[in-house]
Amino acid sequence: MSATTAAPPLAGPTGSGPSAPPPAPRRRRRRRWVSSSLAAAFCAVWVFPVYWMVNTAFKPRPEVLTTTPRFVPSDPTLANFVGAVTASDFLVNLRNSVIVVSGTVVVAVVLGIFAAAALSRFRFPGRRTIMVVVLAVQMLPSTALLIPMFVMFNSVDLLGTYAALVLAYVATVLPFSIWVMRGFFLAVPVEVEEAARIDGASTWRVLVSVLFPLVAPGVIATSIFAFIAAWNDYLFAYTFMREQSRYTLPVWLASFSNPNSGTDFGGQMAASVLFSLPVVVFFLFIQRNLVAGMSAGAVKG
Repeated sequence: MSATTAAPPLAGPTGSGPSAPPPAPRRRRRRRWVSSSLAAAFCAVWVFPVYWMVNTAFKPRPEVLTTTPRFVPSDPTLANFVGAVTASDFLVNLRNSVIVVSGTVVVAVVLGIFAAAALSRFRFPGRRTIMVVVLAVQMLPSTALLIPMFVMFNSVDLLGTYAALVLAYVATVLPFSIWVMRGFFLAVPVEVEEAARIDGASTWRVLVSVLFPLVAPGVIATSIFAFIAAWNDYLFAYTFMREQSRYTLPVWLASFSNPNSGTDFGGQMAASVLFSLPVVVFFLFIQRNLVAGMSAGAVKG
């Protein structure tokens, strides 16, 4: 009776030892490296215009107009920033932007909270139709509303006033505010509201003390959207404001391009940096709440 012999172990690449690892981990590492390289290249392409804006803002005029690009200013200067602030109506236009943006954020958030609460907590005929209309209005480009708003504001003598700009901006950001905050209200369990009512809280008390703290991330997300939309707009501000003293910062920024004297590239880049700083600082303070708000508000709808 012959004994059964065991099969010898497989030899590795050198003829002895364990076998080589399967190619799957290598493929995963290769895919990870490729995806990381593509992400880094995308970030570099996205960041380069911002870097070039800041780089040009600190360049003296001869370096700005040279045909050979300089990626680092050889003689950094603040003259462009000083000229941008002192040679124009920067402070006046900044005040106008602050007034208009503040009014837009307050009105859009307040109206959005009440509309979202009504559409999410009350059952009434036409509720779904209203939501469809709100979504359809959000899809309209803002330029399509320019001429109707101009005619309407002209008929009621609102052209050239802050109220015209605030109403125009609220009309463009309110549908988004309602849609997002409605998702936050739907995410709050009804049992929380019922428990507050059992304790004797009124509808107003439930909204202010119970629901509002729970939907605060949604309020932050919509306020940021309203802030950026009103802060960056040029078309409405240039069309509705009749006097230069009522222009906002986007119109002030465009004033650095003059068809007669040319474009002051250094001053325009310095003005762009000053224009972007409030948005960047504001976004850095609420970045975590903004991401959480946009994600949570899109769960239910």
